[in-house]
Amino acid sequence: MKLSECRVGDRVYVDRIDSCGDIKRRFLDIGLSYGTEVSVLYKSICGGIKAYLIRNSLIGIRDSDASNIVVRYDYE
Repeated sequence: MKLSECRVGDRVYVDRIDSCGDIKRRFLDIGLSYGTEVSVLYKSICGGIKAYLIRNSLIGIRDSDASNIVVRYDYE
């Protein structure tokens, strides 16, 4: 499942990042790596952006960028 498909209140874990270049480096810089817990906290009123809790930081990510992050519900 893609991170952009998650609903507010979901808690998921990063499985992989399917992008390259600057955006992948940005994701790694904010702490998104294999097994990282991500909680979906808020969705913008006009859509297109959600706020995620990643390593105790509130991070806003566009849905177009979040569609490059593959997540799962349970950590194995």
